Amino acid sequence: MIRISSKRILALIIFVFLAGFAAAHGRQKAPAKDTVFNAGAVMEIMKQVGDWQLQSWQTTGFKHKKTEWTNAALYTGLFDLSKVSGDEKYDQALINIGSSVGWSTGPNRLMADDYCVGQTYSLLYMKYKQPQMIAPFRHLADSILTLPFSESLDWKNGIQNREWAWCDALFMGPTALAYLSTATGNPAYLDKAVKLWWKTTDYLYDPQQHLYSRDGSYLEKKEKNGAKVFWSRGNGWVLAGLARVLENMPENDARRYSLVTLFKDMAAKIASLQQPDGSWHASLLDPDSYPIKETSGTGFYCYAILWGLNHGLLSKSEYWPVAKKAWLALVTSVQPDGMLGYVQPIGASPDKVNEQSNEVYGTGAFLLAGAQLYQYIGKHHGKL
Repeated sequence: MIRISSKRILALIIFVFLAGFAAAHGRQKAPAKDTVFNAGAVMEIMKQVGDWQLQSWQTTGFKHKKTEWTNAALYTGLFDLSKVSGDEKYDQALINIGSSVGWSTGPNRLMADDYCVGQTYSLLYMKYKQPQMIAPFRHLADSILTLPFSESLDWKNGIQNREWAWCDALFMGPTALAYLSTATGNPAYLDKAVKLWWKTTDYLYDPQQHLYSRDGSYLEKKEKNGAKVFWSRGNGWVLAGLARVLENMPENDARRYSLVTLFKDMAAKIASLQQPDGSWHASLLDPDSYPIKETSGTGFYCYAILWGLNHGLLSKSEYWPVAKKAWLALVTSVQPDGMLGYVQPIGASPDKVNEQSNEVYGTGAFLLAGAQLYQYIGKHHGKL
């Protein structure tokens, strides 16, 4: 009989235990890689969406006039995609478009929709330093500086052709003037943008709800549930436009405090209205009236909130979960070919959508949001 000492038995038991522990520990899987919130994944889906748009233009042409606000909103997203990707094919597409129209704005000189494209012209000018890119818009902006803009904003007599009388205009007009101010170093353009921003705000902003009515005709309109009509994309235009004006305002500008306060108040209200799936429905205060996600408003909110996070205006603990859910709602709306669905068609109030609903401004909002997310991930070195 072989005798084994108690010490050797104890040592054997310890060895077996440690070997088993090591084997079990070795079998544990490494943490799964985040396939959505990492820089590579964000860039991949941004390019997929951007490339789908370029291909769509090549195969079916432009659905809207090249200088129209619809495309102008898209151009802002394509410019940001070019900036974060370093792929100048997106810039080149924009330069080709600008050259094809002689760097002109739309035919209605004083309607904000028709010079929204000016913000992209200014961005391209700041990058490529070609004076022709801003020359026509600068001439128009100089004439805008001379006008009093003293009419009532009541929604009648074609007021939208002369004043920023609807909330969408706050993405179109002040942003164009603000970027031109930065591009030229002329503060007069920003001064006009801020002055007219507050004129529109004084008329359309509800300080209790922290939301904007679409225009004067909606000030007293109600939803089916009795709440006031506040349109998701309309307020998305505003919050995104506000971020873009602040982008061009010096930190020491005395007017900045009031605009930042407005931005924070709106962001808090918008965050409180987010739906469980991360989106915002077409009607903000009556989401059940159109009980489905809408991606143009969601895209602009996602962009503005991420911009606020990137610029230290919003807290990570409160707003990163909101942005994260919003981005998930957006990426799950991208079709396999790269088309973004669930975009509400052109309109002035809440309306229905489906997975095949697409418009260029929705794509622009998606790309703006993606670019801010890409930068946010980079700032945090992927540790979110």
